[in-house]
Amino acid sequence: MDLRFKDELASMPDLGHRLRRLRWFNVTFRANAKAVAAAYGLRFDIDAARLTRAFLDWVEIMESEKRFAAVNRADFIVFTAGLVLRELIRQEPARATVVPLRAGVALPSEKAMEIVRFWPEGFLYTNYCVSVVSAIYEQEFGQAPAIDQCADDLRTWWSYRDNVAEMPSYAVAFLDRFLGAEPNWVAPGSAAARYAMQQALLEPGRPGVTLTEPRS
Repeated sequence: MDLRFKDELASMPDLGHRLRRLRWFNVTFRANAKAVAAAYGLRFDIDAARLTRAFLDWVEIMESEKRFAAVNRADFIVFTAGLVLRELIRQEPARATVVPLRAGVALPSEKAMEIVRFWPEGFLYTNYCVSVVSAIYEQEFGQAPAIDQCADDLRTWWSYRDNVAEMPSYAVAFLDRFLGAEPNWVAPGSAAARYAMQQALLEPGRPGVTLTEPRS
């Protein structure tokens, strides 16, 4: 997974809270799209209305689940990034066109190029969410999560694209896989159903939360 934009994100103070504002979400998403496009010989056309809908839908859902941030902050960051990914895949704000690589640009690895050319929009959305998680982890915990090797496997991306086409919430589970977390394939859109959340709730002295029905 190419995370060249992660360092720029990590340099923004209080990134986790800034990205809850439409302006910062818009700016960072477009900047990431520009970085990915330059690296892989692409042009992304971004639909502003679709991008705004993705953001607003994400905020609404995230607000309904935010009590779980107090249960396991680290896992909640991954979960909310998964929700962003789901909404980006649902709204499809980006459209990619292949263009010649600029002179002097280092060529990507063959594996990376295969994945990007297979599903450029999906790579863009996923790359943005992984970069955001990595940057926030560096700010809050001092270290980014390790990226699983399946993130560089084209067969995983075939499965990823096919599954989210049928059920966008699988995007949450695939992001968990890429970041080395335990996916929940039954109710991926439910914070309460996440393995890390359930384990945290079992810890002695842990305050309880009011649970709701799992989201699909």
